[in-house]
Amino acid sequence: MSRTVLVTGGTSGIGRAIAQRFAADQEEVFITGRNPDTVAQAAKEIGAHGVVCDATSAERVGELAAQLGDLDVLVNAAGGLPEPASGDPSTLEAQLAQWHSSLAQNLLTAVLTTVAVQAKLTNGSCVINIGSIGAERRGGSYGAAKAALAAWNASLSAELAPKGITCNVISAGFVADTNFFGGQLAEERHRALVNETHNKRPGTVDDIAQTAYFLASSGARHITGQTIHVNGGAFTTR
Repeated sequence: MSRTVLVTGGTSGIGRAIAQRFAADQEEVFITGRNPDTVAQAAKEIGAHGVVCDATSAERVGELAAQLGDLDVLVNAAGGLPEPASGDPSTLEAQLAQWHSSLAQNLLTAVLTTVAVQAKLTNGSCVINIGSIGAERRGGSYGAAKAALAAWNASLSAELAPKGITCNVISAGFVADTNFFGGQLAEERHRALVNETHNKRPGTVDDIAQTAYFLASSGARHITGQTIHVNGGAFTTR
């Protein structure tokens, strides 16, 4: 039986790859993004339903939830680096704007969307939040927001797991061929990120998509409240 899947930030990069993976199995997939043209084009190419939605807006997220019925899989993939500071980045005003931007994009998008659709999640549903290796080191306001995402996920799991709903974070390492760095990643930095891994290769969007697909499978029903690190060994746990 076809499942209903919602992927926020599903028009490019990791979000798009996850949406494509579910759509390939004939699941009913909804993707969101802020740009109407980008949403429409991506939805057509993926074979998904496209919904224009700024996930930092409570009003827009509420309107999104009203369009959905029961939801089997929620993937909170919307996020990104903070907006560049205007003027002197060392001022308190610039710092406040940067932190607000990081928290809004990488934490509040997931919180608002999940709360909005929570009543539509049923026994057997799952919530997957896309985190980052930046939460573990050198992440600045972006990393701090992703660390907060993982902390929130743990409390969300405690709330929803008794209802048969799993909640996990996929913490992605360096993933090539996305718009994350805006084309500004120097070759030297690229080499350094690859050299940090054990398998000496960058991650791919498919690495993350396949992990998300597994977490939504029957084989992952006893995995909840976890942060799954997908980074080729660049950050290890024990």
